[in-house]
Amino acid sequence: MKAAVMYQQGGLPQYTDFPEPAVQNPDEVLVSVKAVAIKHLDKSRASGKHYSSDAFNENGRVIGGDGVCVLEDGKRVYSIGVSGMLAEKAVINKNRMVEIPDGVDDAVAAALPNAVIGAAMGLKFKANIKPGDVVLINGATGFTGRVAVQIAKHYGAKKIIATGRNKASLNELLVLGADETISLTQDDDGFKARLSAVHSQTPIDIVIDYLWGHTAEMILTCLKGNGSFTNKIRYVSVGSMAGDLVQLSAATLRSADLQLTGSGLGAWSKAQVGELFREILPEMFALAAAGKLKGDTVKVNLADIAELWNLEVSNGQRLVVIIDN
Repeated sequence: MKAAVMYQQGGLPQYTDFPEPAVQNPDEVLVSVKAVAIKHLDKSRASGKHYSSDAFNENGRVIGGDGVCVLEDGKRVYSIGVSGMLAEKAVINKNRMVEIPDGVDDAVAAALPNAVIGAAMGLKFKANIKPGDVVLINGATGFTGRVAVQIAKHYGAKKIIATGRNKASLNELLVLGADETISLTQDDDGFKARLSAVHSQTPIDIVIDYLWGHTAEMILTCLKGNGSFTNKIRYVSVGSMAGDLVQLSAATLRSADLQLTGSGLGAWSKAQVGELFREILPEMFALAAAGKLKGDTVKVNLADIAELWNLEVSNGQRLVVIIDN
């Protein structure tokens, strides 16, 4: 079969022939792959920089973690691969797949789930979002952030504040459900003054953070209390695009009712992952089919994997590899 194979950790994947994966137990099934989104997680794991990265295999390994595939009976499903998904064939677990409704094309169906996971799991299980909450999404101009804005609105957020650098994408977020945007391109004092004013007028209940780093330090500074009673703030770290480390003042933790947690691989329970496949993803696919959850994609071919691996797409789009087989 044709596949995208990584032979050197941190190198470029190669489009080449590779042995077809084999089913190892009754819970697995061989499928034909139709579409796979290329995400920051895939690149980070392939480079060995992510905490869940696999050990390097000198014989090469197929990359790609999840995607849209077709069962033997023709049913179209989304699944996380047991084997690498950027290939004509892959092995998936029968208990970890979700049927894709008509009205959602392959590219969108491949792109949405990772963003849903990066948004809904944090909002629902880590932040315990309730109708009427005020939500700040830090780094909302990327694909996942844009999906997070829409899901927060779906879950009943009273107000959504979005931060980001891309001016065009920030403006589009106002159409997707954000109530206010704050640019990260301004100087630190300007950003903190704006966010502090917002927090003073409508206290922030939830922060979903895709950036971390210095932006998180500024946000946490704005959340620090002054000795009076504060509302409970659930701060959820989902990504670290702006840096892996922060300096956190102990005074911030003591002066505000602040819950600091993370949402990612290893941070969820088996029951929560089960609910993701059983309820959350089917609900989000249904919203997409009804035109109520949107995501923009750029479609590319598997044969061009080496050239497009480091391609950056703008305005909150996601790169999706279409596989013809």
